[in-house]
Amino acid sequence: MRSIVRWLTSALFLMSIAACVPATVTPSPVAFDLSEQEPAAAPAPSAAAPAPEPLRFLFPTPAPEPVSAWRPPLYPVPWALTPYDHFYFTRPTPANEVNWPLADYRYGGVFFRPDLAHTGIDIDAKLGAPVLAAGPGTVVWAGWGFYSGWAENENDPYGIAVAIRHDFGYQGKPLYTMYGHMSQVDVTVGQHVETGDVLGRVGITGHTTGPHLHFEVRLEHNSYFHTRNPELWIAPPQGWGVLAGRLTDAKNETLNGVSVSVTSYETGRIFWVKSYGQGSVNSDEYYNENLVLGDLPAGWYTIAIELDKKTYDTEIKILPGRVAYFTFKEGKGFTSIGLPKVKTDLQIPAP
Repeated sequence: MRSIVRWLTSALFLMSIAACVPATVTPSPVAFDLSEQEPAAAPAPSAAAPAPEPLRFLFPTPAPEPVSAWRPPLYPVPWALTPYDHFYFTRPTPANEVNWPLADYRYGGVFFRPDLAHTGIDIDAKLGAPVLAAGPGTVVWAGWGFYSGWAENENDPYGIAVAIRHDFGYQGKPLYTMYGHMSQVDVTVGQHVETGDVLGRVGITGHTTGPHLHFEVRLEHNSYFHTRNPELWIAPPQGWGVLAGRLTDAKNETLNGVSVSVTSYETGRIFWVKSYGQGSVNSDEYYNENLVLGDLPAGWYTIAIELDKKTYDTEIKILPGRVAYFTFKEGKGFTSIGLPKVKTDLQIPAP
């Protein structure tokens, strides 16, 4: 029964996207209210009112669920339960492989130099595993030299890479995804790809210590300086959610590289994440975050931060398909639980 409900929800969601947005413009997130509400009172009948046309629904053929023993299938994309969500992309590696982003190699992580933050996420994958397009678009780079812009540069830190300019954008700005450290590419520049098309294979080219996929999301410009945290753009597994937070010192400056533990009440499992380091990382315009932890099964968690030999902790609930958010200030501890207040100058996608 639950699979039927999920299928109907997905179909209605996709129809609402199609009804609101022409195919040639940027898709806009659609907000849903999942809370229980009293049914609205039926309006009084009017003799002058014409009989309404019967509703006609054209349901898409459901795609087969991906094979996976470690997580549920992803929500259909685009997925957005609030006006500020932008889960537009699917996971760029197969579902049947355990592929959580490596804890020390998430967006904003620091592992080479203290002033060089990681501008993507590293997804664990076997050598030769397929690399999949996270969304439809046109290939704008395929091969060596992506960072340097010199196609013959086999010392490029990204190694063999593919970049896609997507058919959709966000708030009028184009979106790009980048796939690095590949062993081979199976696409060419100018080729149009669809979600899930094989772009090439996981490798160890470029600056890497082992096989994995480096994945980036770039907004407005296809530039190292215009990345965003991919875990706020990849659709979470069904029934799972995402945690985001902002950690600051007493002067409201961001705290860099602080370790945070997130412990599940139900299972006791501990997840670790660090706040962003210094460097070319960018926060979301709405969340203004410097910490994101994706792929959390829905439920209650304890967040704990140890700072200046003092431990702070609080409880937070992860809701399915949503972003949970908190703020923390040095000396005061956790200052808020809940989504940020809307900034007056923040652009909100039109429905």
